[in-house]
Amino acid sequence: MKNEELAQKIIDLSGGKENIDKAIHCITRLRFNLKDESKADSKAIEELDGVLGTRYQNGQFQVIIGNNVKYVYAEVAKILGLENDDIEQDKEEKIVKKEKKDKQNVLNKILDVIASSFQPILPAI
Repeated sequence: MKNEELAQKIIDLSGGKENIDKAIHCITRLRFNLKDESKADSKAIEELDGVLGTRYQNGQFQVIIGNNVKYVYAEVAKILGLENDDIEQDKEEKIVKKEKKDKQNVLNKILDVIASSFQPILPAI
């Protein structure tokens, strides 16, 4: 399926242009802020050739495309009348990296608490 066709079908199955508040992309995903999430047909989108899956996360409807995402996003941007702005992509990539880092920080804190609770009993062993 061509990128133009894929972009149009994703938009249509997401509830159409009027249902999309904002569209951006990261490294592998199209990310949509939808006005009404119930209008998005995630199962139909997942069946499209070129789509690896869908996900709702952090208030966004995400369509997983893979490495081809920047080309599909360029077509989405044309259809929606958006500027194909790499600044938005960079911001989104930073948000994703920060989310991963925050998760790692929580895990590290938990492990630090567990490790520090065992330190007082180590000399007794």
